[in-house]
Amino acid sequence: MEARISTVKRMTKETNITCTLNLDGTGKTNIDTGIGFFDHMLNGFARHGLFDLELACNGDLTVDSHHTIEDCGIVLGQAIKEALGEKKAIKRYGHFILPMDETLMLCAIDLSGRPYLVFDSDYSVPKIGEMDTEMVREFFYAVTYTAGMNLHIRQLAGSNNHHIAEGTFKAFGKALDMATMYEERLEGSVWSTKGVL
Repeated sequence: MEARISTVKRMTKETNITCTLNLDGTGKTNIDTGIGFFDHMLNGFARHGLFDLELACNGDLTVDSHHTIEDCGIVLGQAIKEALGEKKAIKRYGHFILPMDETLMLCAIDLSGRPYLVFDSDYSVPKIGEMDTEMVREFFYAVTYTAGMNLHIRQLAGSNNHHIAEGTFKAFGKALDMATMYEERLEGSVWSTKGVL
């Protein structure tokens, strides 16, 4: 199989981002977004999905965290889409229920090419570190629509905001790892009655 590695760059008046993603990595990361807690979340995503991820973002953090986090989601979604290519012989669907102390997070993915996000999770504080908690949903919305994936995130239990966020990112990594795995029985075809994803 070909290497599934992509590099995406995005520059606007608000952010300057470079991202390299290897879907078949070992969980190595080099992440610097300027938001420590967000870096921690992306590291958890990559480590538990066994993706190699390099991501550097210089954003307008003097405004707030919105542009940095949303644009990183756009770039990561594009990197996922480009690394997958024609999606030949991938499992397409992935799911994971991740426990983290009192928290239980569910994540389910369909790499269908049709973007849709269902996000059912609550935070009781406006910020974790320097990351606005409302940006968790915005990040996954951006990833979903640029990658072209159907993504469901549901909080089944939880009260600690750090655990809820971290459980979400780790569950996403595990589910995406499953969805991007190869299915040898497909013999290079796409897992769809339409013949394309």
